[in-house]
Amino acid sequence: MAKTLILAGIVFIAIGVAWLLAEKFGFGRLPGDIVIKRGSIQIYIPVMTSIIISIALSLFFWLFSR
Repeated sequence: MAKTLILAGIVFIAIGVAWLLAEKFGFGRLPGDIVIKRGSIQIYIPVMTSIIISIALSLFFWLFSR
């Protein structure tokens, strides 16, 4: 159980670092992502970013399942 939690933590850290690096290249604020600003409230809905991540993961798993 402890090894699983450690592995999950490492995976989450890697995802966080990758996300920070991707934001520097404009990923995460793509055209098609919805941003709603009302006063001090901001809602961000990453529609296009989610589609691109889904396509990339689908290709990745398709390639490695063969």
